[in-house]
Amino acid sequence: MNLIIDVGNTYVKFAVFDKDKLKERVVANYDVFSDTANEVLNKYPKIDKAIISSVGKLKTSQITSLRKRVNVIELSHNLKLPFDNLYATPKTLGVDRIALVSAAVEQFPKKNVLIIDAGTCITYDFVNTKNQYLGGAISPGIRLRYRTLNNLTANLPLLETQMPKNILGDSTQSSIHSGVVFGVLKEMDGVIDDYVKKYSDLTVILTGGDTKFLSNQLKNSIFANSNFLLEGLNFILEYNSQ
Repeated sequence: MNLIIDVGNTYVKFAVFDKDKLKERVVANYDVFSDTANEVLNKYPKIDKAIISSVGKLKTSQITSLRKRVNVIELSHNLKLPFDNLYATPKTLGVDRIALVSAAVEQFPKKNVLIIDAGTCITYDFVNTKNQYLGGAISPGIRLRYRTLNNLTANLPLLETQMPKNILGDSTQSSIHSGVVFGVLKEMDGVIDDYVKKYSDLTVILTGGDTKFLSNQLKNSIFANSNFLLEGLNFILEYNSQ
């Protein structure tokens, strides 16, 4: 069994896989990383290997503590990857994006795939039918847009995420909701449209923390999978264990 650890900007996600089947998923704060890891390992004593993907920062002591209980690899561009990385700066490609592209080539082999990860940032990643990763884009996520409007202006309030009823905001609050949410949706649909013009057989995956909130609002056809990154990490772990 495999332990998958995705260290994000806000939370740490733990997932247990039995081969390619997700058994359990746990979300925790940074400060209880070791306690949560031990709880999961105690519950699943058959776990024999783990992978850590970290866009946040774990303490060395936390990783060392985990290594005492299970074989651990840390995801980086130096690992054996199931795709050709044609990024101009491959060393700077985020580990989260590496995991997403790996999931795409495993689950949609020989397809043109656009992966949209709607989290703190919104990332767009494209892999073609030749198993070549060509790059993508990075833009602010929903919560980041709300916070930026509040942080960089004198009078705009910080609002909780809410689906606007109308594109025409008739108050400051409804205008913010319209600008943020419809702005994200129009951006995503616009990006998808541009890719479809170039790659007519395009498969689009939507994943990340805002998947459920956004998936039914896009006009384009997509596959929504909030566990796509975890599945990609599990594939990389198996790929490097052969």
